[in-house]
Amino acid sequence: MADLDTREWLLTNGLGSFASGTVSDVRTRTYHGWLFAATNPPSGRTLLISHLEASLEVLGDVVALGTNFWSNRQIEPTGYELLRCFDINPVPKWIWGKDNWQLTRQLVMPYGLIGTGDWGQREQREQEGIIEQVSTLSVANPQYPIPNTQFCHRILIQYRYEGIDAAILRLRLLIANRDFHRQQTASPELQFSQLLGQKQVCLQAINSGRFGTTWHLRWTQGNYQPDAVWYWNYGLPEETQRGLSDREDLYSPGYLSVTLQPGDTVTLEARVGFPDPLAGILTPETFAEAVEAEQERLSQIFGWEKEKEQRDRKKEEGKEQLEIISPLLQSLTWQQLLKAGDQFIVYRASIAGPTIIAGYHWFDDWGRDTLIALPGLALVPQRFDLAKGLLRTFGHYCRNGLIPNTFPDVDGEPSYNSIDAALWWIETLGLYLEATQDWQFLAEQFPIVQQIHKAFVGGTRYNIQADATDGLVGWDARSVALTWMDVVIGAEPVTPRCGKPVEINALWYSALCWVSQWAERLSQLQFGEPVRLAKQSQRYAQQAQQVKLSLQKFWNPQLGYLYDTIEPDDRRNFQIRPNAVLALSLHHCGFSPQQGCQILDLATTSLLTPYGLRSLDPGDPEYIGKCAGGPHDRDRAYHQGTVWGWLIGPYIRSWQRFYPNQPLPFDWQPLLNHFLSGACLGSISEIFDGDSPHTPRGAIAQAWSVAEVIRHIK
Repeated sequence: MADLDTREWLLTNGLGSFASGTVSDVRTRTYHGWLFAATNPPSGRTLLISHLEASLEVLGDVVALGTNFWSNRQIEPTGYELLRCFDINPVPKWIWGKDNWQLTRQLVMPYGLIGTGDWGQREQREQEGIIEQVSTLSVANPQYPIPNTQFCHRILIQYRYEGIDAAILRLRLLIANRDFHRQQTASPELQFSQLLGQKQVCLQAINSGRFGTTWHLRWTQGNYQPDAVWYWNYGLPEETQRGLSDREDLYSPGYLSVTLQPGDTVTLEARVGFPDPLAGILTPETFAEAVEAEQERLSQIFGWEKEKEQRDRKKEEGKEQLEIISPLLQSLTWQQLLKAGDQFIVYRASIAGPTIIAGYHWFDDWGRDTLIALPGLALVPQRFDLAKGLLRTFGHYCRNGLIPNTFPDVDGEPSYNSIDAALWWIETLGLYLEATQDWQFLAEQFPIVQQIHKAFVGGTRYNIQADATDGLVGWDARSVALTWMDVVIGAEPVTPRCGKPVEINALWYSALCWVSQWAERLSQLQFGEPVRLAKQSQRYAQQAQQVKLSLQKFWNPQLGYLYDTIEPDDRRNFQIRPNAVLALSLHHCGFSPQQGCQILDLATTSLLTPYGLRSLDPGDPEYIGKCAGGPHDRDRAYHQGTVWGWLIGPYIRSWQRFYPNQPLPFDWQPLLNHFLSGACLGSISEIFDGDSPHTPRGAIAQAWSVAEVIRHIK
């Protein structure tokens, strides 16, 4: 631990709140702090407590344990030099020490949604009549919260002292009241009030007459001394590298002094709201109870205890099936992957239901990302009711045949700036139905499926419409970007893909196949009018066949690859992008085995890396090998060669389809090493540089990156 280790850690609470920092305990980002509270779940994220600056006095020797960057690039103090070790499991833990003492600190962020349990239990409660149906409660009437739902945003901190002599631990409180995207700056207009009570202090910011979020800190032992002071000019080097504002001022209302005998602990809790007498007494055991409660919650969701009992029973009976569970799945790595996936599943207050945060630290929920991540985060772990709830919610908000790409935080219409979210919704609905055979749910959602089909055939926003001559779907809106390659600078898309994108039409073909199958299924199960549904099934099948034939327009025989886009003037874009692999990976594929093999061969040599697929062939003149620099530099590189971790999933599905008897030309170990000990310990980054060594970039934890590993690591 002698080096300044700036790898990151992350805690979440199921509401959008989070805590994050680095292994060395130094803050390098605007998004580092111990309590970013989602005041309007999962949004309104506000930094309340940055950290506690600790020092320890033993036999008159005072040692500063903190580590800070300052705007002049100095590091002071250098507490990281006394760090002996750091661990992330089950919660972040630091141990500082010298020859005659050792101080341990742990953090835990308890699950914040109280009164509903896990989403996987909701269907059972509905059937038992305990709460209203989701379809009428959280979708049709989203302004009404689920009965008995409560939000609790808090962080628990515990210190434990070991040594020969008694010690005095001093903890100076550093706080803020600012949006999580911005830094705080000291000013006469920004002040903080504090109300001191018995082993607690209540705090609130007042900025130009506007009151901030009320919260309080309480502790099990120690003496709190009000001592108001500003600390100016903290430096944030990660923001410097990203070309963003990189200076922060933090306010300290006071400090806590605790005399510790060897073996003593002090536990603190920061919680949003005024002190609540019903919250229970804070004790030294509170921390361990919170850790145990979180482990129990995850165990119930994923059935870890049940799986362990089954394996133990088979082992005792001598009936254990060899090689059924790989060494990876027998290890903690599988549980860590599932735990990482659960961090993205949050409650959205504006729809009174579940959604998926696209990534931490700075993303909200996105329709496309949610639907792509859903199979890995919900279907593989068999959280079918969660999947059903997500599909139902997105389906409810279908407008003009489009599924939202974002939801509003207050009353208002969602954003529908996506051509593919509706098609991903159909694809993901199909995967859900394949896994559950829930035909009653299909009957419920089929009118929405038909609405999407009708809109794409007849035309909808952004001039999205199926071409009457070939059946392919196109769009034409020059100042927006509607596919997943969606960066726009000013009014100019960086990766313009107007016309007929290849993966959109592959999704369209798969959707038509699904709809044909579903109409036939519903006619057989007597849902609706059997004769009419059977005729519709035939019509959908005929349309699917037309689209399958027209997909050959994307075939580039000279390159042995697919054109990325057929532009509105019928020109072909022949850049080598991963969208061709996406087109091969869907449940229904419209390309021949020979074409699939050729596409994968070229993608393997041009796009495949140890962390995913590049977004553009390195040989392309527009290729950018590093996603670094200021905002515009990073935006220009985002889809111009940058590696996307989630794309390893479509690549694997395509390989398994077209090369079923050949080993996958991909070594999982680098990506697993990144997950276990890379940029964010216990999660997977959003993107990586296209050039070796493929430095992690972007969000430190991305939902679809984790989801696709969960989906295929078995």
